[in-house]
Amino acid sequence: MPNVTGKVAIVTGSTKGIGQAIAERMVNEGANVVVTSRTADDVESVADRLGEHAIGIACDVSDPASCQALVDQAVEHFGRLDILVNNAGLGIFKPISEMSVEEWRLQVDVNLGGVFYCSKAALPHLSATGDGYIVNIGSLASRNTFASGTGYNASKFGLLGMTEAMMLDVRYEDVRVSIVMPGSVNTPFNDNETAPERGWKLEADDCALAVMQLLEYPKEAHVSRIEMRPAQPKRG
Repeated sequence: MPNVTGKVAIVTGSTKGIGQAIAERMVNEGANVVVTSRTADDVESVADRLGEHAIGIACDVSDPASCQALVDQAVEHFGRLDILVNNAGLGIFKPISEMSVEEWRLQVDVNLGGVFYCSKAALPHLSATGDGYIVNIGSLASRNTFASGTGYNASKFGLLGMTEAMMLDVRYEDVRVSIVMPGSVNTPFNDNETAPERGWKLEADDCALAVMQLLEYPKEAHVSRIEMRPAQPKRG
C-alpha cells in the first residue's frame, strides 16, 4: 500500500458507496481525510465513525463557491492538501425524449462541473506539496454508450476528456491526474440498494483499492487510466 501517512485527502461523495470505501482505506493507511457530501448529518456521521483522522464538511459540488469553501476549510484545518478524489456523481437514466432540461443540467453540473470546480480550487495547494494527485472516478460509461444514457454518457465521456486534458495541463506543476473507470459496482448508486444477487458485480472496495494502487506509484511514474470490470459478468 502507498505511504499516505500524514497526507491530506478530500474525497467527494464519500458518505456511501465507492467514496466511503476510498475514505476508509485512506484513513486506515494513515491519511487525514475530509469526508464530504451535500448532507451535513451524513458527513458528520461518517467522519465520526472514521475517527480522529477524518473531518466532515458538507459541500454541493455543483456550486463553485461551495467547492472553494470545501478546499479552504480543509487546508485551514489540516494545513495542506495532497490528494483530491473527485467521486461525487449521479445518473438519471431516461431516453432523451423524456429527460427534462433540469435533469440534463443536474448531471452535467455534478458529474462535470463538480470535478472542474473542486480541481480548480485544489490545484494551487496540490502543486505546493510537490507531489499532488487528482483521481477522478469515472465509469466504463465514459467509453460505452447505452440506451437511456444520454445525460450520463455525455457527462462521463466529458469527464474522461477533461481528465486527460487536465493531466497535460498540470503535469509540470507536480500534480498527476488519473481516472478510474469501473463497470457495474454493487453500491447504492442512484438510490439502488446493494443486494446479494448482484454479487457478480465489483464491490466498492475494489474501486478503492485501485485508487490506492495509483497512489503507490513513485512520482516519476504515472498510470493515467484504470479500467475495471467484473471478472465474470452476469450472462445476458
